[in-house]
Amino acid sequence: MSDRAALLKGIRVWLVFFVVCLVLSGATAFPLVHELRWTEDVLKSLSVGDQLPALMEWIERVRLGLDTADADYPFLLYGTDWLAFAHLVIAVAFYGPYRDPVRNIWVVEFGMIACAGIIPLALICGPIRGIPFWWSVIDMAFGVFGVIPLYLVRRKIKRLEALTEKSVIEGVPTPSPSL
Repeated sequence: MSDRAALLKGIRVWLVFFVVCLVLSGATAFPLVHELRWTEDVLKSLSVGDQLPALMEWIERVRLGLDTADADYPFLLYGTDWLAFAHLVIAVAFYGPYRDPVRNIWVVEFGMIACAGIIPLALICGPIRGIPFWWSVIDMAFGVFGVIPLYLVRRKIKRLEALTEKSVIEGVPTPSPSL
């Protein structure tokens, strides 16, 4: 396998991993009320409240809020439907770099910027909305862990771009990205 083919394969593997995580993250926002009830039941059955009472209190509070919203104001949960939809739409955008990484590197860089944007959002909006700081740290971790595969993909794309430019300079035809 050529260097170019190996780079392209690595780029695509990391992109698929990132897209799967993005889709799963978004899809879990649709059944939020039921997921939180299930999570609370599981945590109670594992006696998590004995070791982490603040976590259990927070889960119970959020579940109560979601149950109330679901029963009395279900239209509020429409916002989480849009959150889920946004994740799915963003995931679709990564088809561009999957097809032609060099030309569509901007999508990867956009994703990196979005991951970085999670941190100020959590630090600013978390306290405004009464979110415990430790929960904001969990939210910020999504940005930190999300940027890692995108950073690796960007590095590989830059190496692929350099190989492509070198081939053009040397007059060697380069195969299409659809290897």
